[in-house]
Amino acid sequence: MSQDHDPAESHSHGHGHDHPHDHSELGPMELRVRALETVLAAKGYIDPAALDVLIDTYQTKIGPRNGARVVARAWVDPAFRDWLARDATAAIASLGYSGRQGEHMVALQNTPDEHHMVVCTLCSCYPWPVLGLPPTWYKSAPYRSRVVKDPRGVLADFGVTLPESTAIRVWDSTAEVRYLVIPLRPPGTQGLSEAELAALVTRDSMIGTGLVPSPAATP
Repeated sequence: MSQDHDPAESHSHGHGHDHPHDHSELGPMELRVRALETVLAAKGYIDPAALDVLIDTYQTKIGPRNGARVVARAWVDPAFRDWLARDATAAIASLGYSGRQGEHMVALQNTPDEHHMVVCTLCSCYPWPVLGLPPTWYKSAPYRSRVVKDPRGVLADFGVTLPESTAIRVWDSTAEVRYLVIPLRPPGTQGLSEAELAALVTRDSMIGTGLVPSPAATP
């Protein structure tokens, strides 16, 4: 499902987002998980520090790197890009990324005239095989509510400003369909290899809340 947004005005449906570094209140399931972690740590069954490292690895390193490779391949291989548009599930699986939470994928390809953003307004459906664990803000009630009604405002919270002429479409993930945004290839990358291109791609750019930085802007 998608919501079309006129470039000149916000859509009337609601959903919101705090600054990306803010943490919303935990939901019931997260509270139960935190409580279980506390009990297991107190009994010496788990090492909280090791658990944090493991979660960070899957959230910020392993998962998003899979999606970044998909994006880089789409940038350098027109045939693969077309395959993504026709059958993203099969195209992504051809690179070895498939499984639960990624059975039915749709690739949303950004253009200068159209920018895509992804949300799950009901819970936190997310394409784990390509993006790993969802970030805290993606699961937060403020992001889920405001992004549909004020996508430009949400983008501004992430430091992204798009031309008024660029239409914004917000897509609602479900248990049946997950989305992967294929961001625009940044300028100044013509001579880079596929691996070097993949290193530029960020998790947020594949959700639609960020843009891929040019090599000159990458530290």
